[in-house]
Amino acid sequence: MSKPAMVERDLLVFSIWAVLGLGGLALLLEGFSRDSYLVSLAGTAALVAAFVAHMVVNAVFDCGFRPGEAALGISAFGALALAFIGGWAVGGLSPADYLSGLTLLATLAFGLPAYLATRYGLRGAFSRFHVRHADDGKPAA
Repeated sequence: MSKPAMVERDLLVFSIWAVLGLGGLALLLEGFSRDSYLVSLAGTAALVAAFVAHMVVNAVFDCGFRPGEAALGISAFGALALAFIGGWAVGGLSPADYLSGLTLLATLAFGLPAYLATRYGLRGAFSRFHVRHADDGKPAA
């Protein structure tokens, strides 16, 4: 892919996450502060829409997630999971917060296998994690 095309892709991805991602995060945080499951659900839906739009941009430009994008996504998921577990451990979650957090984490956890299945197919997604070994125990070439 040429340099100008990568700049266009980067601008599209940045714009998507600036609007849908930050808007979804704002709705999610507002839902937690107001104990409103519906507002949190709207935030989760906006985050899912941002992820799907990012995948569409990747498909249009015929590329995958960059290593930095993947690292940021995995780190954000880990931070969200840690914050949710911490809130649950100290008992600071209302029932709406608990349900909102579980919905968000379940959606994000379902998103990874769904992405792998749509990007690589079911067999290809499994092959990404399963490594065949030759008889001597070394990975097959």
